[in-house]
Amino acid sequence: MLSTYQAVLRGEVLEWLADKPQNLAPERAVPVYVTILEEEAPVTMPERGLRMAAALEQLAQMQGVFASLDAGQWEREVRQDRWLPGRDSDAD
Repeated sequence: MLSTYQAVLRGEVLEWLADKPQNLAPERAVPVYVTILEEEAPVTMPERGLRMAAALEQLAQMQGVFASLDAGQWEREVRQDRWLPGRDSDAD
């Protein structure tokens, strides 16, 4: 079974962040898979605005798709009424 542990790779050394593997002798070679978690650069406000404008433009191009939807019919199909806790089904 594969186990997952959090660590930081510094050069050729893994530094455990929280739990580390049990019974891990220093001289024992242990096969591992390492996934590098890239941090995304923070998005600036102007860039965020441009992304939002592009997404809205894509939605505007799809208006024909949404025009054919009947919101009331969709809600009736999706909605599932349920009894509220502490209330009788015959009480009105």
